[in-house]
Amino acid sequence: MPEDLNRVLVIVAHPDDAEFGAGGTLARWAREGREVFLAVTTNGDKGSSDPEMTSERLMRLREEEQREAARVLGIREVVFLGYPDGFLEDTPVLRRDVVRLIRFYRPDIVVTHNPYPGLRRFIQHRDHRVTGTVALDAVYPLARNRLMFPELIAEGLEPHRVSEVYLTGSDDPDTWVDISETIHLKIAALRCHRTQIGDPEDLDRRVREAARQVGEPQGIPFAEAFRRIQLRR
Repeated sequence: MPEDLNRVLVIVAHPDDAEFGAGGTLARWAREGREVFLAVTTNGDKGSSDPEMTSERLMRLREEEQREAARVLGIREVVFLGYPDGFLEDTPVLRRDVVRLIRFYRPDIVVTHNPYPGLRRFIQHRDHRVTGTVALDAVYPLARNRLMFPELIAEGLEPHRVSEVYLTGSDDPDTWVDISETIHLKIAALRCHRTQIGDPEDLDRRVREAARQVGEPQGIPFAEAFRRIQLRR
């Protein structure tokens, strides 16, 4: 990543999505002195098979887990938009909420879900698809267009142009980040999501094996892969 791109905004659907998709990369960027901020569009209140769990309690737990994980990675701030898990819709209100984030944090780079990964590997959660689509629409053209959401101008939030987008979960990545020195932080952050993680030792094995498979063809011990979009400033 160019050294002059120092502000990063991560926009994901659920608590733990950032860690699974880009935890090692975010930790590396934070270590390099870049400012990393995280926005989570849903409250994660449906992600449990525990018959004793309630949506209200799960929402509180997952917010606490996400904040703890963010501290491990070196993320400066976490914002929760609070939409219900599993019911996210691409609406003008959600688009405005995400544009507000971009205009407020003014990131050089946005990291989000790839909304178009295909079905070769898995069926992607609909909240991921919606979040990725809305984030891309917010980056271009909404956040940079002064006449979009004039109420944000009234809030003092001027238009902003993002320089690059990194998409997680891509079948055809073109950018690989060496996370060999931060994979332990990715794993430690994922372990913070106790409501979502079963066997911690198996988690360690799975994360390392997945990162090894991504990095090996590129000659990297452990890596994360992205589809990178460079935008004109």
